[in-house]
Amino acid sequence: MNRLIHIATTILALCTALAATAQEKAERQQAVRVKQGTETLHLTPMCIYQGDTIPSVQLPTVYVFKPLRFKNKRQQRRYTKLVRDVKKTLPIAKEIRGIIIQTYKELQRIPTEKGRKQYLKETEKRLKEEYTPRMKKLTFSQGKLLIKLVDRETDSTGYELVKAFMGSFKAGFYQTFAALFGASLKKEYDAEGDDILTERVILLVESGAI
Repeated sequence: MNRLIHIATTILALCTALAATAQEKAERQQAVRVKQGTETLHLTPMCIYQGDTIPSVQLPTVYVFKPLRFKNKRQQRRYTKLVRDVKKTLPIAKEIRGIIIQTYKELQRIPTEKGRKQYLKETEKRLKEEYTPRMKKLTFSQGKLLIKLVDRETDSTGYELVKAFMGSFKAGFYQTFAALFGASLKKEYDAEGDDILTERVILLVESGAI
């Protein structure tokens, strides 16, 4: 188990090497609060529509699914566990995506290859120190789920992340090592197949429905 945690932590650190080519920036319009004296003004975003200036408010997406029907209590417990695991690992996967984007931006500012390698080395060390305590608190199933959610958020499997940073040999080594514990760094997230229930839970969690 400790070895699997080490692998997952390493993958997290190696995310710094991946360029954010699949980055999709979602622009969110939010009301701005401005304090003037003792009063608080709420400034609503505006837009121009057919020559008129009107309020523009982006409403959150609401997902509606057919109610789940559980065959037995065991199946219901598995769903409850899935909800708990998603709530624990999804924030980490999203943090990884943010790390990739931020690191990519920083790398563009460093003019030399030596400087970029040094930056990646320092970032990897910092991430290991920061995330190892959190990773140790994950269960085995949560660790496997996190690997898949990393693929969902970054559009790159754990194997591809290791390969991008350390090359094919090390990627193959970590993949073989993970397989000994029933995990796979090549596991892709399939929102319309094997992970359809997980995707449902994620959308509900993200919208605040559960």
